[in-house]
Amino acid sequence: MNICVCVKQVPDTAEIRIDPETNTLIRSGVPSIVNPFDLYALETAFRLREEKGGKIWIISMGPAQAEKAVRACLEMGADEGVLISGRAFGGSDTFSTGYILSAGIRAIEEAENIKFDLILCGRQAIDGDTAQVGPELAEHLGISQITMAQRVFFEEKKIIVRRSSREGYDLITTELPAVITVLKSDIPPRCPTLKTKMVARKKTVVVLDETKMKGIVLAHCGLKGSPTRVISTYVPTAKKNGYLIENKDGQAAVEELMDRLQKDGVF
Repeated sequence: MNICVCVKQVPDTAEIRIDPETNTLIRSGVPSIVNPFDLYALETAFRLREEKGGKIWIISMGPAQAEKAVRACLEMGADEGVLISGRAFGGSDTFSTGYILSAGIRAIEEAENIKFDLILCGRQAIDGDTAQVGPELAEHLGISQITMAQRVFFEEKKIIVRRSSREGYDLITTELPAVITVLKSDIPPRCPTLKTKMVARKKTVVVLDETKMKGIVLAHCGLKGSPTRVISTYVPTAKKNGYLIENKDGQAAVEELMDRLQKDGVF
């Protein structure tokens, strides 16, 4: 079984800086981590590999520094790592990102003469919270998709997903290949071991740019190929509108509170 896990490097800080011209995140110099939801997708992949065997490929799109996220996944035990990085991809929105990832996946399949049985993504990235890339990737690849997965099981040639819902969960079955987006769960991602770290040190992260992906349409990539635009960004202004009752005994404080609530029309 061949499993592809899509991961994203995201800022590990609350101090997010925005490029005022492009309205995109400035990632240079900002401490980064692997998107937490993606680590749960990777843990799902590990458990499926333990059950069915096969290989796990990590694929990420981003600047050169995103190789650290790919290597972090290799250190956890993934088999192969690929970084999609190129000037043509800068500023891509979720639609373009899904398209570029699909082109990268096809390039890997052609180069390695394989077909991915399963593509796993985190539910969403913590820096954008759109939850769009996984479903868009499935559309670009023309394969089935199931979102909000809590657990993933195999039954013969089909896959069964326990999908979170408002009422509890649904059991959904689909044939492979498929894209599954994974939620955080009560099974935490595993930590790297000394052995997996030593193995990872010998691995090479393959870098794909626009020249190495056959048939990719550059008009669908980057800012020019992104149908959505961020018009403006701002930090919400914190407002303090509380009312503090001081220097009153219990009864007097209650009376003042009741008067205040009546004046404000609460009751």
